[in-house]
Amino acid sequence: MAINAADVKTLRERTGAGMLDCKKALEEASGDLTKAAELLREKGLSAAAKKGDRIATEGVVESYIHGGGRIGVLVEINCETDFVGKTEQFKSFARDIAMHIAAANPKFLSREEVSQAELDKEKEILRNQALNEGKPEKIVDKMVEGRMNKYYEENCLMEQAFVKDPDKSITTLLNEKIATIGEKISIRRFARFELGEGLEKKVDNFVEEVMAQVKQ
Repeated sequence: MAINAADVKTLRERTGAGMLDCKKALEEASGDLTKAAELLREKGLSAAAKKGDRIATEGVVESYIHGGGRIGVLVEINCETDFVGKTEQFKSFARDIAMHIAAANPKFLSREEVSQAELDKEKEILRNQALNEGKPEKIVDKMVEGRMNKYYEENCLMEQAFVKDPDKSITTLLNEKIATIGEKISIRRFARFELGEGLEKKVDNFVEEVMAQVKQ
């Protein structure tokens, strides 16, 4: 298929890979930017993949508090050097991630963190949903796999759509930052606290409040 030059440029900016490699990846991915970026990483051609084996132990533990203390987030983001960890660009990225976590409320960092028990439970629910919708047994398993991708996108931080720019996933945002800064950067862990979480209380839509603040 014909590859748009603008898409090649966008992929270069996201991954730091060469123009020809980006064009080939887009052709292989039938023009899908996300799949093309994944292909480049798998082949070790993206900036993120090339820096993947480096050690990143510097960085910052960033916090975000919303609503007068009703939601709080702590996130550890690592980089290779103390110099980069102190730059405003890196700190701004960390603040954006912390705010995103407050708004999007991910349960896991990545799909690799989802336990087998959790996966089995979710697949069983999705399978029953498909059967209750009257879907033929022979296509139910395929439907479940497709819906599991949606589950990952909703619950895993690295696959969520960035609240400030829903066209980008957190993984894409991270890869762009790696390409721009020139160091390995990793989101290591996070914790999100919501006042009264787990207790019976009046339901307030804190997520909508945070999202409204993000868009200001």
